[in-house]
Amino acid sequence: MRIVTWNCAGALRRKRAALDALNADVLVIQECENPVVCADRSYREWAERHAGQWVGSDKNKGLGVFVRPGHSLAVAPWLASGLQCFLPCLIDGMPLLAVWTKKSDSDCYDYIGQLWLWLQTHAGFLGGERALLVGDLNSNAIWDHLHRGCCHSDVVRLLESLGLHSLYHRTREELQGQERTPTFFLQRNPAKPYHIDYAFLSACLLEGARIEIGPPADWLALSDHMPLVVDLADSG
Repeated sequence: MRIVTWNCAGALRRKRAALDALNADVLVIQECENPVVCADRSYREWAERHAGQWVGSDKNKGLGVFVRPGHSLAVAPWLASGLQCFLPCLIDGMPLLAVWTKKSDSDCYDYIGQLWLWLQTHAGFLGGERALLVGDLNSNAIWDHLHRGCCHSDVVRLLESLGLHSLYHRTREELQGQERTPTFFLQRNPAKPYHIDYAFLSACLLEGARIEIGPPADWLALSDHMPLVVDLADSG
């Protein structure tokens, strides 16, 4: 199974060809428009074929999960009212938490703090033998000092206590906060690189799994984020 997470920076309806080339089974897309109310008929039909699910407070920029025909997608009953922005799903029965952490009204629980809060109530969703958390966390250990008590490293430790580990860091043997391959370029500037997109997998899914990050030469014209491409050795 191939899973791709990508913050498309809006207007997914005009960028689907680039995604199609990745040949993904599951797409987790941040900042995409709500296909149900989008005026673009081809985008609506594409989302229907891919059993698309979407959440968000802005119809033009929300969080979508789409699966290739032949796979099943169901929204799990773990939605957290008021938190920004999560879509817990079952992909062929396997728990997957799609994430796009955003600014909130709480200074203490902005961005990564939103995920920390979600996990305080709903950690059980990811507590089974096979589970994934993927998406744009807008976070890195270099900013731990900005989120005392609910920082990036706190969330990583919490996920590890649930048996989920970052695929990138496991396969590249790099430490949190010391990533050599960025996933995001501030203002699309190659001189401002950061690593803020992640895929956390349970132990049995880590076996044989691979991760690639889209090259800026191919993606920077489309978005400030690069896609993460995760290949699972066995999803069954």
